[in-house]
Amino acid sequence: MSEPNYDELKLSYFKTEPIPEHIRQRMEECRKRGMIIPDETLIKRPSQIEGIRKASELNTGVLDEVQKYIRDGMTTQEIDDIVANFTAAHGATCADFHYEGFPKHVCISINDEVCHGIPSRFRRLHDGDIVNVDVTTQYHGYYGDASRMYMIGQVSEERRRLVEATKKCLDLGQAAAQPWATVGDIGYAIQKYARSMGYTVVRELGGHGVGLDLHEDPFISHVGKPHTGMVLVPGMVITIEPMINAGKAAVVIDPYNEWTISTKDGKDSAQWEHTFLITETGNEIMTA
Repeated sequence: MSEPNYDELKLSYFKTEPIPEHIRQRMEECRKRGMIIPDETLIKRPSQIEGIRKASELNTGVLDEVQKYIRDGMTTQEIDDIVANFTAAHGATCADFHYEGFPKHVCISINDEVCHGIPSRFRRLHDGDIVNVDVTTQYHGYYGDASRMYMIGQVSEERRRLVEATKKCLDLGQAAAQPWATVGDIGYAIQKYARSMGYTVVRELGGHGVGLDLHEDPFISHVGKPHTGMVLVPGMVITIEPMINAGKAAVVIDPYNEWTISTKDGKDSAQWEHTFLITETGNEIMTA
């Protein structure tokens, strides 16, 4: 028996599971006040949410598997192999693999690398490194997306402080991501705390809608002004993934691989990421 067409199936729910009328009415009230409301296709239906939740659970399993084995001396290619093998064994696929030409299954970024680091059998982890492992899992057409920081061996107090402050930025972003708040509220909360700790926030990159595709609207900036940007409507699924720099905010892209983004001043960067469902009473971490 052939597999169902998952793309057709997940899109069919837009017709068979309409947006609740009280949500639709609240959206119309926001629109009349001049607020930016999402397209209805960005509001996930119950069956879609269940598919995204399953993909997100597998994504969490991948990062848990990495946590078991990540260590001083291993190559970043070994981490890529762990991600690829675990994902395949659970009937899913690595969404990063060959996405817009990306050559590996996972992004691994070390120390001053902000994101999109490419695994290599020539790159080893060393005692004192801070490492971001960013995984996106596709399962039956749905996507879950998250990243974690791992501290290898004896990490300096400066690096530990940066990693912990970045996690706090993610937590504050989550706290701001309330139903009927705005994208700007998320960015404001993150930026305010990062600045208070003496850090800067990467502006060129941010979170995004996710679930039916790897990257969807809206763009979730990690800087912003309160009460600005798109309204967060119950049913939306987004990532929040602050990239926080120890030095200046400027970044550069590797001219050789055209993927890896690093801090321009060579100082450290950290990132944490979760996929969140906006609910009627708050939000749910789908990749917890």
